[in-house]
Amino acid sequence: MHNKKNEFLEWMESIAIALLVAFLLRFFVFDVVLVEGKSMNPTLDSGDRIIVTKLNYRFGKPQYSDIVVFKNPDDPKVRYIKRVIGVEGDSVEIKEGKVYVNDQILTEPYLLEPAAGDYPKTVVPEGTIFALGDNRNYSRDSRNSHVGFIPIRNIIGKAKLRIWPVRLITIFD
Repeated sequence: MHNKKNEFLEWMESIAIALLVAFLLRFFVFDVVLVEGKSMNPTLDSGDRIIVTKLNYRFGKPQYSDIVVFKNPDDPKVRYIKRVIGVEGDSVEIKEGKVYVNDQILTEPYLLEPAAGDYPKTVVPEGTIFALGDNRNYSRDSRNSHVGFIPIRNIIGKAKLRIWPVRLITIFD
């Protein structure tokens, strides 16, 4: 009887340690995020699941073209997935459907159509990023006053891997 009790306690200890490690990994290292909406089409579709690494921005800063998940500055309970277009100190402008960063037209092969409407030339403030959805005409992003510039502290992580649907597994740079 004593052996069975020890074996049971060992199992419970192993399970507790495994749960603690899983919690720590999920809380500090990565998260699995469900994509909702069409603002990142064609790169990401509603229903896709992506792995987001949380360590990238603890040791570095967001870079142009990173796909990031962040808490909406206007409502921190809401999370968005967008592409970094400008980082602190960059000037960003949209005119005639083309995005300019530091007066250079961006090459954006991931877009299906140009953005409707213009955005005045603006400098990205320190400690923030300017992010847009790939589906510009159906995206609530930094152009919107309820989102605006995203404080780096609001970034949850960087999209690294699409894991669902399986047929579309993709590694993001």
